[in-house]
This record gives sequence, structure tokens and C-alpha cells, in this order.
Amino acid sequence: MSTNKKMLRRSFTALGLIGALGLSSCVKDLDRFPTNGDTNKTIYSSPEKTLQAFAKVYGAFGLTGNGDGGDIAGIDEGTSDFVRGLFNLQELPTETAICAWGDGGVPDFHAFSWSASNPILRGFYYRSIYQIKLASEFLKNTEDQASDATVRTYRAEARFLRAYQYWVLMDLFGNPPFIDESTPTGKVYPRQISRKELFSYVESELKAIESDLKAPKANVYGRADQATAWALLSRLYLNAEVYTGTERYADAAAYAERVIASGKYSLHTNYDRLFLADNNLNNPEVLLSVNYDGQRSQNWGGMTFLINSSTGGDAKKATGVNMGVNGGWNGNRATAGLLNLFGGNLATDKRALIKAVGSGEINTVTDFNQGVYVYKFRNVTSAGANGSNGDHADTDFPLFRLAELYLNFAEAAVRGKADVAKGLTYLNLVRARAYGSAVGNYGALPELTEILAERGREFYWEGQRRTDLIRFGKFISGDYVWPWKAGVKEGKASDAYRQLYPIPADDIQANPENLRQNPNY
Repeated sequence: MSTNKKMLRRSFTALGLIGALGLSSCVKDLDRFPTNGDTNKTIYSSPEKTLQAFAKVYGAFGLTGNGDGGDIAGIDEGTSDFVRGLFNLQELPTETAICAWGDGGVPDFHAFSWSASNPILRGFYYRSIYQIKLASEFLKNTEDQASDATVRTYRAEARFLRAYQYWVLMDLFGNPPFIDESTPTGKVYPRQISRKELFSYVESELKAIESDLKAPKANVYGRADQATAWALLSRLYLNAEVYTGTERYADAAAYAERVIASGKYSLHTNYDRLFLADNNLNNPEVLLSVNYDGQRSQNWGGMTFLINSSTGGDAKKATGVNMGVNGGWNGNRATAGLLNLFGGNLATDKRALIKAVGSGEINTVTDFNQGVYVYKFRNVTSAGANGSNGDHADTDFPLFRLAELYLNFAEAAVRGKADVAKGLTYLNLVRARAYGSAVGNYGALPELTEILAERGREFYWEGQRRTDLIRFGKFISGDYVWPWKAGVKEGKASDAYRQLYPIPADDIQANPENLRQNPNY
């Protein structure tokens, strides 16, 4: 493990400094009061303490807090974890993932039957709002230190993390409540912001902080820089037509090109090593990740969840792959829809870190021994050694990596909004890494359906699939189905309103004058 990763983890475990984070709109979930005698004045009284408060803004991505519910009161600690929630909301309603568990609202996602009372939705929604509030509190309390160059960089990163979380809420929930550093602490009733207005806010925030962020690859591992902001802008613009009704594919390509042209990133030679326990070392591809350490940052979400939930006794026997964990939770696997994305190339496409049980058919959703096992993420180092803890993973989760920018540009080129020759070159770089040579390269840019399939092969289980399917018009449609889509074995179309998740019912009830539910919930 790198020194930088250790330093960041030590900061995260020395937290607990930001209190009084109440919002009446979700009062039971966000009310927090200092228990150690610290106040805002003492918390920000020295550079060391300011750094600790800053670390909490990052730490809330990978840690859930201690005790019943952790940071988010009244919600199971694992349910409120960011990466676990992102996986559940982005992958479970798609062909890339289906869970055998029958509890806690989990089956609702693949069945397209979730409601505004779903506890998984609720936990993730409040996690994002909590992290927005943390970033806003940090910005409020460091305003008088903004002339300090170091703090100015901290503040830019906090604004990035807040913008990222607002992008998450915009993508998943559409029209969330809005808070920033001007929002008072205590009982307040946040206004609701429209999806289109929030798009403009995220866009303006990312552009405003560019000069205060460190140059690409110049920051500490696990922290945002200019390239990360450009990558989020590219992702934002790629989906602009969904969010605002106006396409921005040329802008998506332009900001992807800014990351690529920086020359600071390159594709990792070995695809599988992007997802191992030492993926923080010598990794030229990842721009930003949620970092985990099996000894210092333990919770039942994150990569511990993702790895343990994808394995168990029969899965280990079937794949013959060491997952680096003591047991296994017999939960998540994929449908044959993921198998179909790879076609007959399982043996040659190095991204196919999957193993079908027989044909991959699932007759009983609750039977983990049916379907397609996924061993993409493992708690094992590139040298084959197990991670530092058999119960908690060391593996980091990539939020942004260079391959996404290559494929963003290629998609824009297919849509006629970017340089075709360059788009083909970028697409083939991803293909050449997948096949180990140019054998899988395209001679010309393929159709959009193949671009969607390519993104599925490249990014399955990385929290992007639902967003991609919606952008391509395939998420709810009947012309692209997979096993058990919308609760039917052969798959079927779903209703258009399912392209947005509902705002949790208790938040609507707590703030009825300002919040309106998404249609049909």
C-alpha cells in the first residue's frame, strides 16, 4: 500500500469533527451534535484540524460511521454506504447484475418494482445529501481561510465532491432538495431544484473551481484534480439530452479530450489489475477512486460488500478464482445478458472476468447457483497474495478512469459530434487492451448499439450501466430485454417513469411545502 493511501486512511480514522448537520427535511437522518467538546471554532483553529475536517468530506465516501446506522441514523450502516448504494441503484436494474437475496428491498430493483419507501433508495439518497452537507459545512467554515493557497485547494476539492454528489442525485432522482454553504444549520426546509437548473449548477461549479484544483496527476492519490473535473464535465455533457432535453455531445468529446491530451494518464496494461487489492499502486488509468483499507477503513458496504456478495462456496468452486475473502455472501451475480455482451469472445476478451453456471440461465432468482458469476473485483494483490484482512477489502473502487474518456469521445464521434478518425483510434485503444493485440480492433466506427455493448463490456459493475441504458433508450424498452427484467423471466418493457427513482417518502412528508414527488410514485 502506498504512503499516500496510508496517510489518507489515517486522516479518515481520526474524524468525528463535524457536528450539527441537521436538516428538517431529513431530520432523523442528518441531525448530528458534537460529543467530544469540539466546536466549529476549535475544529478549524489549526491547519492540522482543518485537514481532518477536510478528510471527513472524502471519508464519507468510504466510511459509514460508527454505531446504529452510522452517519445516517435509522438506516442500516451497510445500506447507507455510498459504493454499495451506487451498485444497487445502477447495476441491479440492468442485465449486468441480479441479487439472490430476498430481503430489504433488494429484489425490487431488477423487478422494476421499487417504491418511495424502499430502504435501499432511502439509504443512498440520504448518504448523498449527507455528503453534500459535509462539503457545504466545510466551505462555510473555511471561508475566512480562502486566501491560504492550501485551503483554497481544499475548498475547490470540496466543491468538486459536492458537484459530483449533485450529479449523482440529478442522474438518479432528478429533482432533489438543494443545500449549499448558505443553508443554515438546524431545522431548515430546503427548496427543490429542477433537474435542468441543477445541471447548470453542476456545470458552473466545475468550471469555477478549475484554476484552484491541482493539475492532472499532481494531487495526492485519492483526491480530485483538474482532470477529474473535466471527466465529470464530459460525463455530464454526454447525458445532457436526458437531463435537459438538449444534447451536448461535442462538449462531452471536448472535455474527454482535455483529460486525454493532458498526457498524464494511460490505459493500464492489464485490465484485471485495475480491480485488485493493490490497485492503488502503479495505476496510470484511474483519475479518482473511493479508497479502502482492510485494516483502517472497515464497513459492510463498499468493496467488502461488492466482493463478498459476489462469491460463496459454489461460486469459488465454479470459477476456481481466489477472491481473497474468508467466506462469501452468495448474493450478486449477472444474468445471461452480460454473457451475451461478450458473445463468443469469453476466451479472448480479457475483460470477461465472468463464469456462467451452465448456460447462465436463471430459473429461480433466489438461487445463487444459477446465472453468471462475476469475479471482476477481488481482495487479492497482483502478486496473488490475499489482502490485509479476510473480512474487509483493500481494493479501491474507481469512480473515473481513462477508458471512460476514450469511449465518451468515440460515442460522440459515432453521433457525429467529434472527429471520426480520432474516435476510432480511442475506441481501438480500449479494444487492443481487451484483446492484448489489434485482433479485436474495428476497421470503422461501429453503430451506436455496439458502442453501448462496448461500454457494458468495459464498465460492468462500476456503477454506470443504468445511466448508459437510459441514454441509449434501452433501460425501459421492450426491444432490449434481459432475464428477469421487470420481474419476468424472459424480460419485458417497463414504464417510462422508472427512469427516475422516487424521492424517499419520509423526505416528502417532512418537507411537503417544498418537495414534490417524481411522477407516478
